[in-house]
Amino acid sequence: MSAAPDHTPTMAALGLAEKLGRAMPLLLVPLLILIGIPAVGNTSSWLTLTVSGLAMGMMIFIMASGLTLVFGLMDVINFGHGAFISVGAFVGISTLAALGSWSGAPSLVLNLAAVLAAAIAAMAVTGALGWGFERVIVKPVYGAHLKQILVTVGGLIVIEQLIAVIWGPEEIFLTRPESLKGAITFAGAALEKYRLLAVGVGLVLFVAMRLVFRRTKIGLIVRAGVENGEMVEALGYRLRRVFIGTFIAGSALAGLGGVMWGLYEEVITAGMGEEMMILVFIVVIIGGLGSVEGAFIGALLVGLLQNYVAYVEPKAALVSNIGLMTAILMWRPQGMMPVVKAK
Repeated sequence: MSAAPDHTPTMAALGLAEKLGRAMPLLLVPLLILIGIPAVGNTSSWLTLTVSGLAMGMMIFIMASGLTLVFGLMDVINFGHGAFISVGAFVGISTLAALGSWSGAPSLVLNLAAVLAAAIAAMAVTGALGWGFERVIVKPVYGAHLKQILVTVGGLIVIEQLIAVIWGPEEIFLTRPESLKGAITFAGAALEKYRLLAVGVGLVLFVAMRLVFRRTKIGLIVRAGVENGEMVEALGYRLRRVFIGTFIAGSALAGLGGVMWGLYEEVITAGMGEEMMILVFIVVIIGGLGSVEGAFIGALLVGLLQNYVAYVEPKAALVSNIGLMTAILMWRPQGMMPVVKAK
């Protein structure tokens, strides 16, 4: 009597299936871009919308990357992250105003130097603010998510009111540096110069974060701390210092994102960070809590989808990202590329 055939999957087949499963989220962005071609209809309009969506996505990623690291490593739900976005925008724009001779000069070098100075100032102030925020507000409520939500929302409100006291309650309109105004024409499409810069900044930041996390010792400690903090501490590393450094870095990234978004919208308000937190949380959730790569893909999907839908059916743009989040979570409840923690 012949033996029944063995239908048990081989280890190689399981490994291939696992690799394909991990690679699938990487295909979503190019797939959405391809779907956008027939949906938009006009090639030049599609190219303009694609660049705009990528720019928007990159700026959302800058803001979301800090939050996803803080949650992944520290298990902290920080609604106060929106305050750092607003503070970064106001500090950055104030720096640009102080460097008016640089930003108003018809020189690309001086204009980029002014934007760089604004970004550095914003990151320095929000990083310092993040350190104080963690010490005073977040530290007493580690491990208590409900209390974290309450106290960080309270911190957000207080900082927003302080912004109104320092800079005034009215929205501030601004102009971009001279060389970043207007657009260039490519293949019949008008591509705004500033949006191209935003795409470049976002790509550079993503590559830099990847290199830090995968090629440096501190990056290894952070990744190991996300997956198994107790083991990292048992090996003699002071994870508490890594926590504080991560919170400061996340706050600084929020400040950078605030400057970039303020120049993108050309208007800033004390509540702009609070408004952006909706998109930031959507990106963090669909990307997978603690995953920088997932946040990057999620941010690009959000930016592209919102621009395409706003062009094709403006009324549906308001709910497009909620629909995206629902679809992603039905497909992968833990997000596209979640960080699996040791139990």
